[in-house]
Formats: sequence, structure tokens, C-alpha cells
Amino acid sequence: MTVIEGRVLTPDGLRNARVSIEHGRIARIEKRGVVGNDLILPGFIDLHCHGGGGADIMEAGDAPSRVASAHAANGTTAFLATTMTAPLIDIEAALVSVRDCASALRNDEAAILGVHLEGPFIDREKLGAQPDFAIDGDTALMQRLMALAEIRVVTCAPEADPDGAMTRWLRDRGVRVQIGHSSCDYETAAKCFLGGRHGVTHMFNAMSPLHHRAPGIVGAALAHAEHAELIPDLLHVHPGAIRAALRAIPNLYAVTDATPASGMPDGDYRLGTQHVRKCGNGVRLEDGTLAGSSLTMHQAFRNLVEIGLSPEEASRRTSTIAADYLGIRDRGRIAPGAIADLVIVDESLEMKSVVLRGTEFSGS
Repeated sequence: MTVIEGRVLTPDGLRNARVSIEHGRIARIEKRGVVGNDLILPGFIDLHCHGGGGADIMEAGDAPSRVASAHAANGTTAFLATTMTAPLIDIEAALVSVRDCASALRNDEAAILGVHLEGPFIDREKLGAQPDFAIDGDTALMQRLMALAEIRVVTCAPEADPDGAMTRWLRDRGVRVQIGHSSCDYETAAKCFLGGRHGVTHMFNAMSPLHHRAPGIVGAALAHAEHAELIPDLLHVHPGAIRAALRAIPNLYAVTDATPASGMPDGDYRLGTQHVRKCGNGVRLEDGTLAGSSLTMHQAFRNLVEIGLSPEEASRRTSTIAADYLGIRDRGRIAPGAIADLVIVDESLEMKSVVLRGTEFSGS
């Protein structure tokens, strides 16, 4: 049995407590007196992660394992391996590698919950940093891809699935379908949300913007969306826009959109079929287009606190909401029976250690 004491963020709030862990799960939480100033949080959950530690999910092979290890060191205890728009043979190879790595998880790796398929069903007018291999929605193709790995989230522009047939097929199978990489208008996006489209991919980025006479996807999301992911590196989205989204979208949650440059020094990296350059906080294509991020979930948490969220609320936005969005009830919370995935930070929110399935490691 492992015992950890500190200020524990439980579903009932922050309290001084002792957490007992048995067989990789939380057995008990007992109230204690003063136990120090360390803050014990649920492990971070990232639903949009392309890479990290120099590895790219689209490399296939053991890349998903290397990504899982790199992000675990920064407090991510579970994530969705995220693909890019690419030739189908490359997407298929990446899916097979995610499936194989997820089933052979090592002790120092974040759990791979499945796949976020970001493309190829996107709008060529809003590629962002995606290469131009966009195609129209295809239910038969989706069925083939889903046989290769567990796909939990699909980014799909309404332009790629105008009659909603693929979206309905995916929704009937429990897959979360998100609007992203789209230039559609407010009316189209609002119809998608009201008709059951689940959420938004990297809110504000690679989508039609808000104008008071043409509200676009951003306006539709602020008016109608229940869920949306957002990249809080304070570069992709201004803090004021983050605050606006927090007021309007009940279940806004943080993602990294991390690239292989995450956790690495400045320099040149590959992202899918493209070359990107990391300089400081930014990762860009040669033409200056933002190309994912170098963010970690730990830094996302700290950034949310920096712009005014309480640690409790920042933790919900970096862990609990993401788990709930996927329908996972034994992650993203510190409660009896939950998987013992924890992040321990000090008073300054600096990482002290990470607990993965009951085993404690030093943080990065």
C-alpha cells in the first residue's frame, strides 16, 4: 500500500487528507490535520496531443510510447494520440502503432486512451498547419480505420460531411465528433451543435472567426456549444478570449496540441509530413503559421491559474472535464475506486512528482 498526504483536491473540494493506494487504485481518502503545503491533483488528461520529447505520433513504430513517456514526466497521466491529415497509408500505420503501444504500456508512460483523428475530413480553406491531404467524409473508410484502433474523437469540418451521414454513424458508436478546420458560417455550425455535434477542436484556431454581422463558428460555439477544447499556451489564444470562452462554454477544457517539440530545446522538428521550428513558446511552419504547440499539460494548468482561475477550477479544466467528455468515470478525479493517477505540485505550482497507476515518479 502507498500513502500520500497533502492538500488533496477531492470531488468535494480541497482538504488536508491522506490518500491510500492499493493495486493501482485509490482505496481510501482520510481527513487529516495540517499535512504540509503540497497540492495533490488528479493527473492531467490531454485529448489532443500529436507528439512530445522529439517523437511524432505519425512516425508510427514506437513513437506513441515515446510520446507517452515524455508527457508523463510533465503530469499527463492519460491522453489521446492525435493524428494529422496525411496519405491514408500513413494514417493507418499510425493507428496500428497507437493500438500496439496502448496495449504494451510501460510503468513510466501515460495511458493511451485511444485516438483523436484530426483530419483528413477537413476544409482545404482552413488547413492551418495540416498538409493538403483533405478528403470528404466517408463512412466506409471510417469503419476501416476504426477496426485498426480505438478512435474516441474525430475532428470533422461540416464541409466534409454536408449531409451529416458520417457524423451520425460515428455518434451512434459513441465517438465524439468535433467541428474544426472549417470555414463554415454561423448558421451551419449552429445547426451542427443543435443537431448533436459534440464539441470544438482548438477553439478560435483554424475556424471562421467572430464578427458581429458574421459570427462564424466561434460565435456559434459561444452561443451553443457545451464542450470545446482550447490551447492555453497564451500564444494560440489571448487570455481575454479564454475568459470569454470560459463564461460561455460550460465544459471548456485544455489541450496541448503538442508537437514533437514539446519538452525539447529550440530547433527544427518534423510534424507529420512537414518541417516545423520551435522558437521559445512557439512552433511554426516556414511561413510563420502556428503549427501546434510546445505546451505541456502542467504548463497549461499553471497558465490557467495565471489568468485568474483557482487551482481547483484549473484542475477541472485540465483533467476532470476531459475524462467526463469521454465517459470515463475512474479518471480525472481523486475518489475511492479511481485509478491512482496523481500530480503533486508545491505552493508555487512547480512539479514535485507524478503518480501513474499508483507508482510515484519524480516530475520533470
